[in-house]
Amino acid sequence: MALSINTRILPVFLAATGYWLCTPILSAAPAANPPYSLSVFARSANGYSQPDSIVQWGNSILVGFQNHVAKDGTDGKSSTIVQYSLDGKVQRTFSVPGHNDGLRIVGESSLWSLQNEDANPNLVVIDLESGQRKQYKFAPTVHGGGFDDIVVQNGQVYLTASNPNTPGGINIFPALVRATLQGDMVVVTPVLNGNADAIDIPTGQVVHLNLTDPDSLTIDPRGNIVLNSQSDMELIFIRNVASNSRHVGHLGIKTAAGPVTVDDTAFAPSSSAFMLFSDVGGDAIYRLDNTQFGFEPGTAYSTSDTAGIVGELNLDNGLLTPIATGFSSTRGMIFVRTADVEQDQ
Repeated sequence: MALSINTRILPVFLAATGYWLCTPILSAAPAANPPYSLSVFARSANGYSQPDSIVQWGNSILVGFQNHVAKDGTDGKSSTIVQYSLDGKVQRTFSVPGHNDGLRIVGESSLWSLQNEDANPNLVVIDLESGQRKQYKFAPTVHGGGFDDIVVQNGQVYLTASNPNTPGGINIFPALVRATLQGDMVVVTPVLNGNADAIDIPTGQVVHLNLTDPDSLTIDPRGNIVLNSQSDMELIFIRNVASNSRHVGHLGIKTAAGPVTVDDTAFAPSSSAFMLFSDVGGDAIYRLDNTQFGFEPGTAYSTSDTAGIVGELNLDNGLLTPIATGFSSTRGMIFVRTADVEQDQ
């Protein structure tokens, strides 16, 4: 990969003046630390830009391009969902109204595409076999914002309630909801409030949550739903989400330099899988391989939107160690299983 220079903004506080100064800094082009190998999977093209969420459907990859659409959808523009082959060739595209952020395969072939995480949310369900689609509406949200990401567990669909109102600085509203389709509506049921209690994983102490920025969702190898509260720089692990014996764990995220936001987290399923992640500001989707050992199954990795890195995440203490750097704003991440990998299992 050829080197280039990226300009990034470093905010510096000038104590003598009491003002923040935004200073451009120069950084090297995207690169991976050995034994990791970085390559470009696909780039923005043909009028679509800002790649974010990524999902796999069989031997295809689907990526949501946000196209600079307003996060509340009020500009009337549309996002683009692009379907790629496993080697990055475009197969087909879909247009969805609003600012796409959440993508998830539900069932065998239904792609749920969630738009407008700040307000005025909508859901488009695309049957990937036929290409047919249907748009669903939400009732006015109790938390005042929209919905951001989607995860499926035991046949149930869960959404993060994003951009909440925070009276007195506290999110007293649901941060995680269960979603069902009724007619042309998405009906949501509260699951976990933004001010719930949790056990801090490093210390074992009870902490009172204040989830002001519910964002991405995934499931860890133990079956816990993992909720990222992005600007709060923490992951929330929810065990037995649908039962009365629910357990909630809290993990603050940091690099060696201090606390850091993360956007997406994924767990390596096997040593033969490879990683894909998006750089929304760089208008590219990258592939990352561990060329020496393969990825250790069960190991967690996260993207940081503000630090522009991909890192290995220590689930005991929340330390994010960079393995690839130099990006604008890393976002969606998945591990890709090829057909050959599936057959070997």
